[in-house]
Amino acid sequence: MSITASDVISLSQARANLSELADQVKAGAEKIVTKNGESYVAIIDAQRLDYYHQLERERIHLLLIEDASKGLADVSARKVKDARSTLSAIKRRRVKAAG
Repeated sequence: MSITASDVISLSQARANLSELADQVKAGAEKIVTKNGESYVAIIDAQRLDYYHQLERERIHLLLIEDASKGLADVSARKVKDARSTLSAIKRRRVKAAG
């Protein structure tokens, strides 16, 4: 859904017309509220907000799956290091740098 000029309102207008704005948003509109001429907050339907949150969770899950796939590919290609020896090397470098 695209935002039109009528969907951008000042905070003072939003305060004065909150009930009407809520009805418009419930009917499918999205409103951008400005403060001092700058975008401040958006008013959207609660179900749409839930949907946006669900999409974000799904995106995070897809990123985790992608990272896991890359890790498995590294294991298959033997692009791995022993954790203990790697941590020991990091600690030695830190001690040397602090010394």
